[in-house]
Amino acid sequence: MPHATATFNGKIIAETDAYEFVEGNVYFPPSSVDKSVFTPSELHTFCPWKGTASYSNVVVDGKEAKDAAWYYPEAITERAMGLKDHVAFYKSKVDVKYE
Repeated sequence: MPHATATFNGKIIAETDAYEFVEGNVYFPPSSVDKSVFTPSELHTFCPWKGTASYSNVVVDGKEAKDAAWYYPEAITERAMGLKDHVAFYKSKVDVKYE
């Protein structure tokens, strides 16, 4: 069974056996993510088939990764519906492992 984790500053912040893999990114189901490590970000980006992404900073033990996590609160196409509210992380900021 596939397994994925996201770790920042030595703490696992997301872990799941059921994830979406799109365009080289692991999208974690909302229930598998520790959102207590998130702080608000004002960054938003737009994808023509996924919609507008909202970002969060990740903070663990005083260390911050700015704009490190994103999700799509409103999927704009049928193709993107499986990603709605799933969280992805920049691999350059958060250690994401998957199989």
